[in-house]
Amino acid sequence: MGLLFIDGNQAVAMGALYGGCRFFASYPITPASTLLSVMLDTLPAAGGIVVQGEDEIASIGYCLGASMAGMKVMTATSGPGLSLYSENISFAIAGEIPIVIVNIMRQGPSTGSATRGADSDVQFMRWGCSGGLPVIVLAPADVSDCFTLTVHAFNLAEQFRCPVFIASNKEIGMTSQTVDIERVEKPPIIDRTLHESGPFLPFQVNSGKDVPAFLPIGGPILVRQTSSTHGPDGYITTDPLEIQTGVERLQRKIEANIGSFSYFDLEERKGARTLIVAYGITAGAARAAASELFEKQDIPVSLLVLKTLWPVPEEVLLGAADGMERILVVEMNLGQYVQEIRRVLCNQRVDFYGKMSGQLISPTEIIEEVSGG
Repeated sequence: MGLLFIDGNQAVAMGALYGGCRFFASYPITPASTLLSVMLDTLPAAGGIVVQGEDEIASIGYCLGASMAGMKVMTATSGPGLSLYSENISFAIAGEIPIVIVNIMRQGPSTGSATRGADSDVQFMRWGCSGGLPVIVLAPADVSDCFTLTVHAFNLAEQFRCPVFIASNKEIGMTSQTVDIERVEKPPIIDRTLHESGPFLPFQVNSGKDVPAFLPIGGPILVRQTSSTHGPDGYITTDPLEIQTGVERLQRKIEANIGSFSYFDLEERKGARTLIVAYGITAGAARAAASELFEKQDIPVSLLVLKTLWPVPEEVLLGAADGMERILVVEMNLGQYVQEIRRVLCNQRVDFYGKMSGQLISPTEIIEEVSGG
């Protein structure tokens, strides 16, 4: 295909097809509606199914049912819809149901400004469901990332049997860029591990493993599924040891493997004493600011663009911040992720610049923050 002029939502759709998605359901909501339109145009021709649900709750429910039947699934929404997804996100965590959730973030709170971007839901994606157990959240910084990180999202959902979020933004999702699709990174495809032989318990893990093998509901072997606390056999349990073992495994299978999916870009400049940390659409402005500071003002500044937000890639942060006198975190909100960075880099100076006005943060604003610090 070569060069394509596409937006982030189109790139997510292309990445989903490449990653094996064959079921998509969502309810129209700006700025995620164009993703539904693209999937309607492309997925049926690839042998997949697209459903416009009667609401957001039904849409994610359709996806979970299709995933339990063995399909790779994806849904897409924005802030108000994500709130309605909450209970079924918990179900996906508890039931170990692979699903990719594309959250095209916009200005909040509540209905907010449907046509204005903001990184409003960074904390909600991690903590917006009952139980507090971890999920995976990936944040594309441009259209190319939308393709590659979507493929990674499907791989991680299959590998760890969990919800994986694509934390996009209105400005990424609906802004077109020229992309050489032949040169975009295309990760190898990973499928969930299937149960092969012997007695089957739906949540039993083998020695040294934390992710159970899978069999689809509706096949020749009985598969139990419940959103209640359960043991390896899928039956509801009230045994304290069994409950504790189960939730610790759900936590461990994600957090113990963060090193294998800590995606980031690091631009280091010799002599830098300031590190800018950004993610999403703001990464472009931060990159431009760092370049201008060095080229025009001879101020070396390093830049860390995080593409994995949750679990927090602590080793990446510690490595990038080593030797820095100041860390400046830039976000399109009032300061959601900066608190995590302050927790990790608790012995270093961590400053924040952000706004949540529906306007993009400009390179000039970042330059002023760096120069004035």
